[in-house]
Amino acid sequence: MEATVIGTGYVGLVVGTCLAGAGNRVTCADVDETKIRRLNAGDVPIYEPGIERLISENLAAGRLRFTTDAAEGIRTADVIFVAVGTPPGEDGLADLDYVRNAARVIGDNLRPDTVVVMKSTVPVGTCERVRAEIARRTDVPFHMCANPEFLKEGDAVGDFLYPDRVVCGVDSEHARQCMEGLYEPFIRSGNPLIFMDIASAELTKYAANAMLAARIGLMNQFAELCEHTGADIERVRRGVGSDPRIGSAFLYAGTGYGGSCLPKDVWAIIRSAEKQGVDLGILRSVAEANDRQTTVLVRKIVRRFGDDLTGLRFALWGLAFKPRTDDMRAAPSRAIAEALRERGAAVVAHDPAAMEQAREFYLGDAVEYAANEYEALDGADALVVVTEWLQYRRPDWSEVAKRMPRPIVFDGRNVFDPDRMASRGYEHYPIGRRQVGPDEIP
Repeated sequence: MEATVIGTGYVGLVVGTCLAGAGNRVTCADVDETKIRRLNAGDVPIYEPGIERLISENLAAGRLRFTTDAAEGIRTADVIFVAVGTPPGEDGLADLDYVRNAARVIGDNLRPDTVVVMKSTVPVGTCERVRAEIARRTDVPFHMCANPEFLKEGDAVGDFLYPDRVVCGVDSEHARQCMEGLYEPFIRSGNPLIFMDIASAELTKYAANAMLAARIGLMNQFAELCEHTGADIERVRRGVGSDPRIGSAFLYAGTGYGGSCLPKDVWAIIRSAEKQGVDLGILRSVAEANDRQTTVLVRKIVRRFGDDLTGLRFALWGLAFKPRTDDMRAAPSRAIAEALRERGAAVVAHDPAAMEQAREFYLGDAVEYAANEYEALDGADALVVVTEWLQYRRPDWSEVAKRMPRPIVFDGRNVFDPDRMASRGYEHYPIGRRQVGPDEIP
């Protein structure tokens, strides 16, 4: 099948590359000339495990190509995926400018009976607006489909190749058959390909992210209660997660959710519902609680050192919003670093993948960047663990002790056990667990 993917961000690259790997001929288009040059040279602009090898293999096999000329790919496509960004506007609603631009290019170059697939996360009704925009520019028949993505950054390739479900909102039998053919290689293990109407498919994506955000938010609030009552959020998590009606996923307390999806999608569905006269009050509380949770470590630091942090130096382990990605969008590390610097502290950071992104787009030279996690500790008054990369979970504690003048750890992802930290002689401030202060060091 001939497929064209408009947009080469996280979603577009994964979709295009994996479809090519299944034997389709895929054109990935983007307006960013620099990005396209890099991709055609085999230089992948994102950190996503497995994607670089797949791109290289499919480029070499001739099944995948990258271009700035979307029109060329549209004119030969059986199916077109719209995978452009939908960033939040000033009002919190999804900004659909890139979607509208894609619709115009599609309308000007469409061939008959093409299936236009909305892969971007968009409010309910967007596919109908895209359909109208295309129809204003062409008389040829075409079909619409809403096919929301459920890709986890850091595991996106595996999520596409082995999906736990695929949701498709279609408007015709032709669109249904097209999507069945595309996804048949990826659902051979029996996981469902779920067909529904377009509006329901659009809302399914937002509803899924909203529920995941609510789980994280609830656990973070229970973690705060644990700190006041002496309960342990990790034990609570295991007890709650063992209930099959609830399950164990997305029940980890920490510094709040971040990334490109949950923060913007939660606010987008809240604002979209308001336009329909519907108040999603529970979800608004989740979003507001998460905004506060991103600086929970700062509040712990201030309680330990005071509000004026002038002259103090903090080592940050982790910049990306989660492990196995370089994505800094809405990463809690940004709010933490900025708050510490506003109080006069110096910040030195390490991350296995995200330091280039942090320096170029987000934090600039406002923080120092260490070559490895241990170098970040040199002269630090405290270690602040923000992202639970695997290499941070079992550090060489003798090396840590040699480099830090004071054994103090603020553990934003509950990586370390409080009792073991106390036995090592460390002050330890986790989330929702026993806080080991200076008076408790053996």
